[in-house]
Amino acid sequence: MLNIREIQKTDNPIINNLVINTLHEFGAKGPGFASSDEELKDMYTAYQAANKQFYVVELDGEVLGCAGVAPLDGEENSGICELRKMYFDKRLRGQGAGKKLIDLCIEKAKEIGFHTMYLETIPEMKIAQNLYKSRGFDYLDSAKGNTCHSACQVFMQRSL
Repeated sequence: MLNIREIQKTDNPIINNLVINTLHEFGAKGPGFASSDEELKDMYTAYQAANKQFYVVELDGEVLGCAGVAPLDGEENSGICELRKMYFDKRLRGQGAGKKLIDLCIEKAKEIGFHTMYLETIPEMKIAQNLYKSRGFDYLDSAKGNTCHSACQVFMQRSL
């Protein structure tokens, strides 16, 4: 059974491995990717502020997916949030979890008061890009904010 819930402290090592393993699956290794983010060491603590939220997706009790919402680094007071660390183990893909999770993140971002949602990804993640497009995201020509994801080459956003 599929279950989406808020992150717990005990999820930290699972999320760390999920992000790194998923990126490696798509050839994204080294600096400039989300796997280098400082917050990955303690995702639970990083998302305890009122203007942030992080979710995990469980399938039959096992955490196999995640995503969160936080102010865009470098533009914290702009009303722009970033969809962060949306990753799924291959066992979870194709089951509708991505649609449910992104919709939940969009609703939470609106509730917090953001007016725009931004994201970065890599060209190899075509299925993810299709999901983002289906949820109203459009491509941008360049990056926004200061995410430190210098290796990401795909930038998208949508109004909330």
